[in-house]
Amino acid sequence: MSTQPKREFILALEGVHKEFDGYKAINDLNFYMDEGELRVIIGPNGAGKSTMMDIITGRTRPDKGKVEFGKDTDLTTLNEYQINRLGIGRKFQTPSVYTDHTVLENLWLSLEGSRNVWSTLFSRITPAQRERIQEVLVTIALTDRADWKAGSLSHGQKQWLEIGMLLAQNPKLLLVDEPAAGMTDEETAKTGELLVSLAGKHSIIVIEHDMVFVRQIARKVTVLHQGHVLCEGTVDQVQNDERVLEVYLGRKKKAQ
Repeated sequence: MSTQPKREFILALEGVHKEFDGYKAINDLNFYMDEGELRVIIGPNGAGKSTMMDIITGRTRPDKGKVEFGKDTDLTTLNEYQINRLGIGRKFQTPSVYTDHTVLENLWLSLEGSRNVWSTLFSRITPAQRERIQEVLVTIALTDRADWKAGSLSHGQKQWLEIGMLLAQNPKLLLVDEPAAGMTDEETAKTGELLVSLAGKHSIIVIEHDMVFVRQIARKVTVLHQGHVLCEGTVDQVQNDERVLEVYLGRKKKAQ
């Protein structure tokens, strides 16, 4: 009798718990993600979204539970630096770029490998590095802004640059926190197109509140509530789920 091979996920959280002074920020969290997937996570404030990202990236250690990356890597035994070196990159809501350096220099500083501001800016860009930087500039649509100081970019362009800085590190998994916050409608649409274009080559988790943006990019949505997965599915399935309507939207679905 043949048996099915065990399914392999790029990321798996099983039975994860985290308390802060008696408050259960994460409560028996089980979460699974396929390689190359773009997953959107939504949930009300205090649902545990940021704590979940902190646990994945090593900023916070769970009280118990398992966090596996790839086949056999237990992230709970590693520090932030080691996790980053594995190919897990995180972008926070507020852009963090070198405002006094050009767009090109920001990407140069972020290239895969051990680098720092001093050694990078006083060395020469190799042909291979320049080629990689150009690839990223095209991807984030900032080729014509390569020589601009990062501080002169619009909010949306800074967000794209920071995504580019992560891409320069060749990450396997990208964690992106509310990328559409503070953007114009045009910038939001372009950001959605960018993230969708990266799926497949990279695995991506997006935390977002803007449901219009979620609908643009999401194939599968995970709803967190009180540190636990409330439900998962397509945008339509999630938005019509009675538990989500009651907990996330604050109202019950009307009887038909």
